[in-house]
Amino acid sequence: MGATIEDVFIQTYERNVRHLAQQSVTRLDPYVMVKRTQSEAHNWELMEHNDASLKSTRSDWTGNNRSRITPDDDTQWKRRKSMPDVYNIGDVTEHSDIAQMLVDPNSNYARAHAAAMRRAKDDVIIEAAVGVSKDGDGANIAFPTAQAIGATGSAVAMSFDLVTEVSEKFMENDIDPDEGKVFVIGPKQARKLLQLTEATSGDYNAVRPLTSKGYIESWMGYTWVVSTRLQSPAADERYIFAMTRKAIGMQINKDIWVRVAEDPGISFAYRIYSEMHLGAIRVEDKHLVRCAVTE
Repeated sequence: MGATIEDVFIQTYERNVRHLAQQSVTRLDPYVMVKRTQSEAHNWELMEHNDASLKSTRSDWTGNNRSRITPDDDTQWKRRKSMPDVYNIGDVTEHSDIAQMLVDPNSNYARAHAAAMRRAKDDVIIEAAVGVSKDGDGANIAFPTAQAIGATGSAVAMSFDLVTEVSEKFMENDIDPDEGKVFVIGPKQARKLLQLTEATSGDYNAVRPLTSKGYIESWMGYTWVVSTRLQSPAADERYIFAMTRKAIGMQINKDIWVRVAEDPGISFAYRIYSEMHLGAIRVEDKHLVRCAVTE
């Protein structure tokens, strides 16, 4: 047997690129208010609630004295301001690279870029949900403690009681029960839900909660969304949050776009580039509850 026969063994290669496991869609975009505009900032106008009072005197229409006592309760206006930022990603391929490959690198770069931008969009929404907001003058507004359950260093466990406490806060804030709500959790919290009898037993939940996705999608009046991009305020802790669509406002100056073109400045190599111009802000604090939970 020839000693060098292994040198001419045939190797085979894929004609399709398998993109490694990654989040390729935006999971939170459907649950926020979106304003498509072209401006350096967008103001989200707010009016405080007011209460009616008992009218204690009768209007006087006698003679020439036709006065009507009209209250002036000075209903307060407020404003939140979103300020967009530019996010981008890029790669370069030489013509010689393409000539030596079975796969098309440019189209696969474009797909990967689009997925990265969608993940970045979720990051913007999450930061707006659990971080500081901004008023009409651009000053920071800290997350209100009344809308927080648990805190850094004193996180709580994911439990049925926690979910009911979140619902209690929405009820105390007079949020319309018919308002759709979403609960954004991490994989560990999704696993914990599957261990809660109240979530999985037909004795408590008339709706079949489990789907082919392997986690609970609908329970206790919430649509449950699992994200791996939630913030960690401390070791073994995670910020999860529940909100209505009125909680977060997203200003989109220009949504995700991808370009593939030759660049004469670098020997006509291909540049693959993706960009988006957007920003998000927490508009109505009472429509969002943040929970610091243990991992």
